Amino acid sequence: MLSPERLNSREPLLLAPEWLMLPEGPREGMAVLVENGRFARVAALDDLRAAHPGLAPVEMPQRLLMPGLVDTHTHLTQSFGKALAFGEPSEIFKRIWVPMEATLDENAAYLSSKLAALESLRGGFTTVVDAGTRSQVGLDAVASAARDTGIRCVLGMICNDADLDGDEAAQRRILDDAATFLARLEHDPLVHPSLAISIPEAASDRMLQAVAALTLESGRRFQTHVNEHLAAVERSLVARGLRPLEVLHACGALNASALLAHATLLTPREIGLLRDSGAAVAYNPVASQWKGNAVLDAGLLALLGVPFGLGTDGTRADGFRLMDAAEATQRLTSGLANGDSSCGGGWLWLDHATHGGARAAGLGALTGHIAEGLAADFLVVDLDIPEFVPSWDLNWELVRFGNRDQIEAVFVNGALRLWQGWPVDWDARALMREVREVARRDVRRAPIQRVHPASDLHRAQQRQPSSPA
Repeated sequence: MLSPERLNSREPLLLAPEWLMLPEGPREGMAVLVENGRFARVAALDDLRAAHPGLAPVEMPQRLLMPGLVDTHTHLTQSFGKALAFGEPSEIFKRIWVPMEATLDENAAYLSSKLAALESLRGGFTTVVDAGTRSQVGLDAVASAARDTGIRCVLGMICNDADLDGDEAAQRRILDDAATFLARLEHDPLVHPSLAISIPEAASDRMLQAVAALTLESGRRFQTHVNEHLAAVERSLVARGLRPLEVLHACGALNASALLAHATLLTPREIGLLRDSGAAVAYNPVASQWKGNAVLDAGLLALLGVPFGLGTDGTRADGFRLMDAAEATQRLTSGLANGDSSCGGGWLWLDHATHGGARAAGLGALTGHIAEGLAADFLVVDLDIPEFVPSWDLNWELVRFGNRDQIEAVFVNGALRLWQGWPVDWDARALMREVREVARRDVRRAPIQRVHPASDLHRAQQRQPSSPA
C-alpha cells in the first residue's frame, strides 16, 4: 500500500505508477528512477526492473505520476489579505497590497510567504514565480520560506526607481544590489533569482533597460506587470504617449528575458512586438475574472509561438482550478464568438501549466516535464475516484474534473514535501496558529482602503430600501 514512509527516502526510488504523464501524453507500463533529486531514468517498467534488480518498485495502482505545476505569476507576501480583495475594482495594489505589504516586518513576511508556499504545494504547484515583495525587509524572508517549505521559487527583486528623481548614486546602488542578488543565488537549488519592476511607470527608462540587460546577460527573468488595467494603459499614454508594452520596447527592455504578467490589453502592434521580442507571458485567468478589465487571448499566443504559462496572481493557489479557469475563460471570451468548442483542447492548458510554464519561468531546462536529467518535481494523483471512471481522455479530464484533494504526494527536487495535503517534516497547524495572530495585527494597522465592506454588511446595505428621489 502506498505510504509516506515508503516514499520519504533518501535512497533511490523506483516508482511504478499506472500512468506516467509524458510531454506527448499519459502512458501506461512506464516507470521512473528518482536519484539525487533528479529523474535518473524514465523507461518501461520491465526495463527498469531488469536494470535495477536490487530496487523494489513502489507500485502505484490507479495513480498518475505527473509533472508538478508551475505558477508563473504570484505574490507570496500577500497571503494575509487574500479575501480583502474580493469584489474590489481594478488596481487594488494601490489600496490594499502596497499598504499591507509595507507593514510586514521580517517575521511577518516569512510567515506570509510560508503560508502561501504551503497553499501552492497543496494546489499542486512545485514551482512558483514571485513578482517581488514591497516589504522593505522581506526578500530574504521569502527565500527562507521557500527553502523551508521545499518549494521551487523564482524570486523577484524589485528595482523601481521612479521616485528617486534622477539620483544617480541611488540608482547605481539599486543596480549593484541587483547584480549581487543575482550572483548570490546563482547556485541555490530551490530559489532562482529574478529582477522585477512593478509596472513600467515605476522605473526610469534607464533602469528598465539596465535591469532587462542584466537579466538577459545572466539568463534570468525580468518580471513586470503590463497592460493589465485600462487605468494603467491610460496613465502611460498621458505621461509618455506610449502604452506600457510600447514603453518597454522603446527603452530596450522588451527582450527574451522578460516575463510579462497579464498583457491583457494588447493592440495588434503590441502583439507583433511581443512575438518578435522572445518575451514570455503569464496568463492569469482568475485575476481577469476577479479584478481585470480584459482577458488575454492565450490561444493566439500559442499560435504565434509566444511562450506563456498560467499564473494565479495570488488569487487562489489551486493548480487544477487554474487550468479549468484558463480553458473556461478562453472559451467564454474567444471560443463562443467563433464557434471554437475546444479552444486548443485540454492538452493546451495542461502543457502550459507544466512544461510550457517552466519555459516561461526560465526553468525549461530544469523542470516542467518528466525526462531523464531533469529535477524530480512531480505529483502523485489518485485517479481511483468516481469522476475519473470511466476514463476516456485523461488530459481533458485533468483540466475539467481534476481536484487538489486527489494529490496524494508532492515531490520537489526528489524529496517528499507533502503527503495528502500536509507537510511531512514540519508543523503546518502551528504555522496557521501563528499566522492568525500576526495577520490580525498587521492587517488592522495597515492603511488599507476597501471600496466594499465585508459581505454580511454589504448584503445588509443592499437590502435597505432605496431613498426617495
